Amino acid sequence: MSVTTQGAGSPSDGGVALPQIQVVPAPVSVRPDPSATYELAPGDAVRISAGSEDARDAAGFLAGLLRVPTGYPLPVEELPAEVSEDYGVEPEGRGIALVLDDADAGDDPGSYSLNVTPEAVTIRAGEREGFFNGVATLRQLLPVLVDASEPADGPWRVPGGSIIDRPRYAYRGAMLDVARNFMPAANVKRYVDSLARYKINHLHLHLTDDQGWRIEITSRPELTKTGSSTGAGGISQGHYTQDEYRELVSYAWARGITVVPEIEGPSHVHAALASYGELTEEGEAPPVHADYGPSQQGLAVRVEETYALYDDVIREVAALTPGPYLHIGGDETSNHTSEDLAHYFGRIAELVRKHGKQLLGWQESVPYLEPGDTITEYWVPGRNDEQVIAAAEGGTKIIVAPCEHAYLDMRYTPEKPEYPVGTTWAGTVNLRKSYEWRPESLLEGLPAKSIMGVEAALWTEVVFGIDQAELLAFPRLLAVAEIGWSPAAAKDWDSFARRVAVQGPRLRQAGVNYYRTPEVHWPFGS
Repeated sequence: MSVTTQGAGSPSDGGVALPQIQVVPAPVSVRPDPSATYELAPGDAVRISAGSEDARDAAGFLAGLLRVPTGYPLPVEELPAEVSEDYGVEPEGRGIALVLDDADAGDDPGSYSLNVTPEAVTIRAGEREGFFNGVATLRQLLPVLVDASEPADGPWRVPGGSIIDRPRYAYRGAMLDVARNFMPAANVKRYVDSLARYKINHLHLHLTDDQGWRIEITSRPELTKTGSSTGAGGISQGHYTQDEYRELVSYAWARGITVVPEIEGPSHVHAALASYGELTEEGEAPPVHADYGPSQQGLAVRVEETYALYDDVIREVAALTPGPYLHIGGDETSNHTSEDLAHYFGRIAELVRKHGKQLLGWQESVPYLEPGDTITEYWVPGRNDEQVIAAAEGGTKIIVAPCEHAYLDMRYTPEKPEYPVGTTWAGTVNLRKSYEWRPESLLEGLPAKSIMGVEAALWTEVVFGIDQAELLAFPRLLAVAEIGWSPAAAKDWDSFARRVAVQGPRLRQAGVNYYRTPEVHWPFGS
C-alpha cells in the first residue's frame, strides 16, 4: 500500500518527486496492488455489519470526515446479514465497508485488515478500536485534500492492495498539561483531532497542579473559584465546567480516544491548598502559586480533611469519565516522608478502587502501591529504577514516557532564535532522538512483558496556547506513535523520515502547526 504526496517535485527538492511512502505509523504487513485503485464516487455509501454499534461508530466518524471535502452524501447503511454472519462472504457492490470479523481481532482489540479493490474498500475488525485504527489508515491513503475544511476537487482515489495490521502496545498515549497554562476545550479538541490521525488511543489530561485546578467539582466549588484563577507566570486562567469536560470526553471517544484524567497529589497541589486551607499542615490557605516552577508545599497527608476532599474529587471525576483509568500523579514527592507517602497512596488507592477505576501513577508512587493492581508511568531514569523493576516483576504494568525522548516540551535544538519555544532541563530532543529509542531497552532488567505502552508528554510551564503546543508536538509525536504501534523489527530511521515528509502537506492542510525540522526533506507544500 503506498501514497504519493501531492505537490512533490518542487525546485526546492531538486525537481524529483518523493518516492511512494507508507503511512505513519508503519503497518505490520502491506501488499500493494497498483492495478486495484478505488475511486470514491458520489453515489457510494459507507456500509457496516448489521447490528454492530462498533462499526457504526467508526463509520459515522469516517462518513463525517469525507462528506466535507467531497460533498458526497455518503449515507451509512447496513450490509446484508449474511455478510456479517459469514466471515467468508465479501460485501458486494461499491463503497466503503466496515465488517465485523472476529478472525481479525485475534487477541488484540486494535487489530484490523484493510483491502482495496477497484470496487470497494473493506475494513475488517473484531472490535471498535480496530475499526477506528483502520479508518486512521484509510485517511492517510486518501489525497491530502481529505482534510480540507470546505468542498474540494477530487478525484478521491485510494491505492489498491491489502494491509494486515495490529498495534505493538495496547496503550498509546499523549499527555497534555492543561493545569500550568489552561487550554480551552476547543483547543484540546483540535489536539484530539491530530492524535486520531496517528492511532494514539489515550489522551492523558493533566488537570491539576500547583498553578491551576482545571476541572469543576460541584461539591468543592472553591477548587475552581480560587484554584483556576491563575497559571504559570500569571498568564492564563480558567477551567472546564463538568458539561464542558463531559463533552470533551465524548468528542475524544467519538474519534477512538479514551480520556485519562489526572488529579495530582501529594505534591503539585498548591492550587488545591490555596482553595482549602484545611489541606495544609498549618491549616491556613497560602496565596495562589503563579511561579513557573513547582511549589514546595504539599498536602497534609495525616488529616482526614484531605481524604474527604479527594473522595469528593475522585467520585465526581470518575463519574464524568467512562474510561477505565484514573491517574493519581504522585511524582516529585521528596517533601514527604516514606511513612507519610505509604499512608497517602494507600488511602488514595482505596478511593480509586471505591469509585470503580484502575489506578495509574508516576513512577515515584510505585513503592507504595500493590503491584498487581496498578499501572506505573516511568518518566525519568535513575530515580527509583529497582523499585520499578520489582513492581513490574510482581505484576505492575508499565507505561514508558522517557523525558529525554518523549517529553514534547523539550526544545528540538539548542540554537536560538531558531527554536525559542520549550525548555531544556532534559536536554534537547530532535526528531531522530524521539524515534531512536526502544521501550524494552529503556530500563535494564525491566521485564518486556510488563510494558503496557508508551506516552508522549507535553508540559506547559512555558507553552502558551495550541499553536505553540502543536509546534512542539509535531512531528515528534509521530515518532512516539510509531514506537507504540509498529513492530520493533520494522524500526528504520530513513523510512520513517521519508514517511514523515508525506505528513507535512497533510498537517498543513489540516491547519496543524509543526516544526519543519531539517532532519526531514519536506516536499513542496509542507
